[in-house]
Amino acid sequence: MNAKAGSDFNLFFSQSVAQGSAFGWSIYFSIHGGNLTCLLAQNCARSVESRQQKEVSRLNAKSTFDDDVATTATLLGREPKNFRLPPAPKEGLDAKVISIFNQKGGVGKTTTTINLGAAIAELGRRVLLVDFDPQGGLSLGLGVNAHSLPLENTVYYALMTPDANIDEIVLKSSVANLDFLPANRDLGTAETTLGAEIGGQQYLKRALARFKDRYDVILIDCQPTMGQLTINALVASDEVIVPLQCEYFALHGFIELKGNIEKVKSFLNPDLNLIGILATMYEKKTVHNREVLTAILEKYPEDVFETIIAKTIRFSETTVAGEPITSYASSSGGAASYRRLARELIARGGAR
Repeated sequence: MNAKAGSDFNLFFSQSVAQGSAFGWSIYFSIHGGNLTCLLAQNCARSVESRQQKEVSRLNAKSTFDDDVATTATLLGREPKNFRLPPAPKEGLDAKVISIFNQKGGVGKTTTTINLGAAIAELGRRVLLVDFDPQGGLSLGLGVNAHSLPLENTVYYALMTPDANIDEIVLKSSVANLDFLPANRDLGTAETTLGAEIGGQQYLKRALARFKDRYDVILIDCQPTMGQLTINALVASDEVIVPLQCEYFALHGFIELKGNIEKVKSFLNPDLNLIGILATMYEKKTVHNREVLTAILEKYPEDVFETIIAKTIRFSETTVAGEPITSYASSSGGAASYRRLARELIARGGAR
């Protein structure tokens, strides 16, 4: 075997051992004979060490940029506010209902619903997440493939059946005080059904009325379209959070989105308020991101959360793990950002 071939083969063997491949072991033995024991033990030890390093890296994950949470105050050269830990919520009050909505997809709606919910739950609040997107992304992000669930165990059944047993639909997450209503593709059929029903825009409000004395906060993960499901979510809500990616097209689309929220407020839900615009997927090293965020702050100075959610690979990893970043990578910048956002939301009165 020449040097190049030997190098290629050793790389293959190293990968095979790390993956536990019996094929790699047998090939190695047939070629190298008596050297098997020594080199095999060395590679196995490296594999174990690598797995341990990855586990330590996950638990001590840091922001992709720095250890500090990004804020609009820092961008503007101001001192960031200090949002202190809030007192325990008052008993006997109904839950605040908040829709997480943007007509543009891929801006962090589901990520925000899961991680903000988990951060609020850490503050001693009872939180219910509502997966209101037929794609079932929120359910999957919490470790449940809702497409395998029977219709009677999904949010669709709670939506369309007034006497549904809600205790059979609500699922517990891996986080204390954090429950969720799963959704699957069956929910998509409600778009047509709700449009044809008298009072169809009130169905989710009716369904959630049975939950409001059980929880302190209800977060709704909306689909990225202004259809009957989204209208139902906005009619059922007290507040709206708009995750907004720091890109020009997202900024332009927000103008139309804000107009649609105002229409729902005018004709269907006069109590609906925009509690805040949340800058997401932010990369402070990118000039375009900074320029867009500055433009948003200039146009809507009172509507933007001071907390910024920076872009990090950790959020993608949490989806695969099926848990929030607050538990998956508790010391990461992403977890710190959502914890700060939870305190800021409560300070704004968007959650109690």
